[in-house]
Amino acid sequence: MNIKELLLNGKSFSELLKQFSIDAADVRIQDEETILSDQFLKHQEIVKESICIEAKNKDGIVNFFGTLHYNLLNKLAVFEMLGFEKVLVSE
Repeated sequence: MNIKELLLNGKSFSELLKQFSIDAADVRIQDEETILSDQFLKHQEIVKESICIEAKNKDGIVNFFGTLHYNLLNKLAVFEMLGFEKVLVSE
């Protein structure tokens, strides 16, 4: 199970996407493969990692910056947003 699926299991991340009119299919967690494959993670139950989540909506791209709290044992993930930026796409 990937991080995005785990985040979508919780209500707060889904609500965040709704606020910005973003569909879950248009969300990408930068460096997700690196985060999940890190050898250091294999020796920890709970991980706290700074991440950027890139998402697209009809107006352009929204980058969410924050901290991912990930419990490997229970397969739970929570995103704590610290800020965001909007990159508008002009036509």
